[in-house]
Amino acid sequence: MEELSRTKFEEAAVTIEDVVDQYGEDVWKLVFSYVRHEQTADDLTQEIFIKIYKKIDTFAGHSTMRTWIWRVAINHCKDYLNSWYKRRVSPEEDRRFERMRSTSCVEGDVVQRDEDRELEAVVMGLPLKYREIIYLYYYEECPIKEVSSLLGVKENTVKTRLRKAKQLMKERLVNG
Repeated sequence: MEELSRTKFEEAAVTIEDVVDQYGEDVWKLVFSYVRHEQTADDLTQEIFIKIYKKIDTFAGHSTMRTWIWRVAINHCKDYLNSWYKRRVSPEEDRRFERMRSTSCVEGDVVQRDEDRELEAVVMGLPLKYREIIYLYYYEECPIKEVSSLLGVKENTVKTRLRKAKQLMKERLVNG
C-alpha cells in the first residue's frame, strides 16, 4: 500500500503497513475480547484499520496514536455489538483465545495453559463493562487514567468496575 499523503502519517513518515504491523495484533486481541469470535474479530480488525486509514486526518494529537487507535477500535466494537444485538444475530462461540504468557518447562507449560484457559474463560464470561476493563488494564497494561479516557468514564468508575470484575472473577474461579 502506498504511503499516506497529506496526513499525520506523512508528517511522521509512517505508512499504514507500519501502523498495522505495530498495532494489528493488539487491536485484534482487543476486538476479540469484545466479540469472542475469531472470524468476526478478523473482519472487525480489518474494518478498523480501513477506518483509521480514512479518518487519520481527524487525529488531532491530543492523545497518543495508540490511544486514538484504541478509541476507534472500542467505538467500532461497541457499534458492532449494538447492531448485533438489535439484529439478534449470534455468531458461534469460539473460546479460543491466544495465550498471553509462556513458561519454560513442559509440565509447567501444560499447567500454565490450563490455568490460562480457565482464567480466559472466566474473563470472557464477564459482562462487557467488566471484561473491557480487565482486558485494557491487565492485558494491555493501560494505566487507570488511559482506561478512563479510552472508555469515556471517570477514573473512579474504572476503579470500581475493576474491583467488581476481580470480585466476580474470584467467585467464578473459586466456585468453578
